[in-house]
Amino acid sequence: MVKGYCVKCKQKGRDMNESVISQTVRGGFMAKGKCSVCGTSMAVMMSKENAQKAIESGEAKKGF
Repeated sequence: MVKGYCVKCKQKGRDMNESVISQTVRGGFMAKGKCSVCGTSMAVMMSKENAQKAIESGEAKKGF
């Protein structure tokens, strides 16, 4: 699963449910989803390689 920082739980490395990877205006990649514990919206910046791996493995959907 894609992992990120949850602002509400204040925990690093929380799993992200329903993650969708999109491309930013500047060419970077961002995953958006929900915290698996509290359900708060989360976002994390990713490298191109990590974004491709997450899409290919089925962890996240492609949104671009």
